[in-house]
Amino acid sequence: MAAALTLLLIGSLLHGAQSKEFNAFVPQTIEVLTGSCVTIPCSFEIEDQYESNLNDTCRAQWKLGWEKVVFNSKDPQTSLNKGELTGDLTKKNCTTTLNNIQPAGNYSYFFRLECDNGLKYDFAAQRVLLSVKDVPPRPTLTPSALKVEEGASVSLRCSAPAPCLSHPPTVTWTKGLGDSVETLQENEDRTKVLTSDVTFTASHKHHGETISCEASYHKQDGSAESAATLTADVSYAAQILLSSDCITAGDQLNCSCWTLGNPPPTVRWYLNGSPVNHSEELSVSSERLNDTTTRSIITVNRQQEAGLSSLLCRSVNSRGSATQRFCVGSSEPQKSAQSPDRVMLTVFISVVVALLVLICALLFVIRAQKTHHDRLRSQCTGDTSTVTAGPLLGGEGQELPNNAEGASGGSEKTSDEGKDVVYSTVNQRTRSQKKRAEASEESPQPGGSFLEEEMCTAGGTLRGFVSSALEMEGLYGNVGPRNVKKEVGSEYAQVKFKDKRGMHK
Repeated sequence: MAAALTLLLIGSLLHGAQSKEFNAFVPQTIEVLTGSCVTIPCSFEIEDQYESNLNDTCRAQWKLGWEKVVFNSKDPQTSLNKGELTGDLTKKNCTTTLNNIQPAGNYSYFFRLECDNGLKYDFAAQRVLLSVKDVPPRPTLTPSALKVEEGASVSLRCSAPAPCLSHPPTVTWTKGLGDSVETLQENEDRTKVLTSDVTFTASHKHHGETISCEASYHKQDGSAESAATLTADVSYAAQILLSSDCITAGDQLNCSCWTLGNPPPTVRWYLNGSPVNHSEELSVSSERLNDTTTRSIITVNRQQEAGLSSLLCRSVNSRGSATQRFCVGSSEPQKSAQSPDRVMLTVFISVVVALLVLICALLFVIRAQKTHHDRLRSQCTGDTSTVTAGPLLGGEGQELPNNAEGASGGSEKTSDEGKDVVYSTVNQRTRSQKKRAEASEESPQPGGSFLEEEMCTAGGTLRGFVSSALEMEGLYGNVGPRNVKKEVGSEYAQVKFKDKRGMHK
């Protein structure tokens, strides 16, 4: 009897396990942004006897109450909430996306399966609550607090709900943390969440900084943002800042030591290797500027300064220490360190000055070369150029005075002392003509006083032109016949002087 009852019970259990009932699987609550979309994960089961009725004629409906249909997959554009059936009903997937959810409020939806046969069922026992809000869902930042030591590797995760798969949120981290990696994950209730992970090395610069991840959600008329934040607590060793220095004020020397660290450091001064104690000659004061920065000032009078050989500032906390040595014994302000910005400024000014000097030197050289070229050009080209043939010699190799003046051929010159006028003419001849002129030089012709200068031409083109007039009367008296010759390359000049009195005959 007992065995029969056992077999009957086992058979009933197996029959119940094999038989199926109408059932739907949807999330209990989904948070939605007004004007945005929502994807409702949905699946269902039906009784075995209706399996053959599940075909392409079936349609999905979402109802708000028994009478109000807000979505119909057979005619989605005329539905109250236009959307799309993204699931396959023949595979018992009723996942649906609804667009432009309006207005804010709580709405309880349930799924209805309706086919063009005997399969029609309302899954009213399984409802999803759409919580529609005017603000987007807030992301979650893990860990929620950050307390690390400097140099440690930090990993943060930002999780932003993704109620609509067609428009997932965009996550943005605080600048400077590094690159992020995003993935779309599924919760237990089959809703989706976008996770963004970022990894960086903690630095003292991160201490006290607000780290945030911001999620931006798409809306029908724009977008909306929501953020999660935390404040970083990074412990680091004591440091002494470059702003620490010494200055002289009247008969006192004031040295300031700027230090920072987390935990806040303590500052001690050392004179000649010994710790400083407050006295009439020495005064020490400290000021806490914020939770990490402290400024300590020591004041030394002139008499005490004269005996100083060293002055040290030491900053200490649980993470480490730092020491700064100050220059003492000078009446001039002392700087413990030079700012990198000042160094860069000095280098920049030096480079600019060097470039300016170089440019000026180049301009000077170019100008000098141009001037020299212009002078050479004025001597060698042009019909009106003046060519200097060198010093004139009088008599038997005697050099004429340097103050002898020249004038163009056919011009007149009157001496300031009232000297008579001397005329000069210039004749241009070939080299063969020069030989004939030398023969006539030995027997001067009376009846004229004039200066002749001959220059050769090449190819019929005049290569030079010389014209000069010399005032000789009153300086040398009567000058006998003289010859002056000068050879310049292939050019020759011959000058003949005759008695001035013959000019007046």
